[in-house]
Amino acid sequence: MTLRVQILKDKFSQSLGLPFKELLPSSVIEQALSELKIRYYRRLFDPIVTLWAFLSQVLDPDKSCHNAVSKAIAYLAEQGVEIPSSDTSAYCQARSRLPEKFLENLFSQVGKSLEEKVEIEHLWCGRNVKVIDGSTVSMPDTLDNQKAYPQPSTQASGCGFPIAKIGVIFSLATGAAIALCIDTLNTHDIKLARNLYQFLNPLDILLGDRAFCAYADLVSIKNRNCDAVFRKHQARKTTMRKGKIIGSSDKLVTWQKPKKCPKGLSKDEFNALPSTITVREIYYYIVVPGFRTEQVSLITTLLDTTAYSTLDIVGLYGQRWDVELNLRHLKTTLGMDILRCKTPSMIRK
Repeated sequence: MTLRVQILKDKFSQSLGLPFKELLPSSVIEQALSELKIRYYRRLFDPIVTLWAFLSQVLDPDKSCHNAVSKAIAYLAEQGVEIPSSDTSAYCQARSRLPEKFLENLFSQVGKSLEEKVEIEHLWCGRNVKVIDGSTVSMPDTLDNQKAYPQPSTQASGCGFPIAKIGVIFSLATGAAIALCIDTLNTHDIKLARNLYQFLNPLDILLGDRAFCAYADLVSIKNRNCDAVFRKHQARKTTMRKGKIIGSSDKLVTWQKPKKCPKGLSKDEFNALPSTITVREIYYYIVVPGFRTEQVSLITTLLDTTAYSTLDIVGLYGQRWDVELNLRHLKTTLGMDILRCKTPSMIRK
């Protein structure tokens, strides 16, 4: 058994296209197991082999469990050792035994290790930028999945598939996802975002679209010693009659605290909000021949015009599209727009 496990570990760690040796070596996995005090029997599919097999299964065009087990058998056959059964039961049970917290910790560790390798010249104005956005994923129509992530209410029962909404934060410097949360379809993007702010590091800059541009969220981000660059929410009108002009198409504006407690905030959280905040508003125009000229207004907490010029911030918001491309890559290129697991726990994993 020990020989077969070692053969699989060596094969997975050296496989082309699978960066386990650099990003997720066995030493990192063993440390995560030790921190969570996870004990396991000496099986062929121990947590390390199971995790690598699971990841290679997700990356493979053929995402079936049978294909994952067949790969392990092929690796062992090359070495002339005893071949295990081709039945997928042992592998599927091993996947289900992997704790979600274990995978969450590894996910976080990989993102941090990538960011530690980023040189200062790849940062924006010397600071790390994180991009946030939301998306959806579909899954098999099982009773458990429907209960955890119900299908859209506009669809008749039995005529749709369970859908979950995900919120993701990517690092602009590395392109890697560093934080993720999952909830039901009718969850607003801003609720997902509030679950993700805890993963920001001091001095990070959060970049997002208009869905995240809310008074309470700007305050929360500033309280974490971070800054934000969002597109202005459509509910707020743009006028140059208010505010202090600090440059061409650039001004400082004082926002008043909402009169009513917004949805998603408790009374205590609402009462703790300051009566006013000062933000910077930048607007510019997108002119495309043959199309109506569009005005874009940006709201940011970066008030220093010397360190963060108007053009720098406008150029930074242009990179927000990277989050759309990253999500499209995960969902379309990796075939993860429709997940294949039949239980909510495996869907999250």
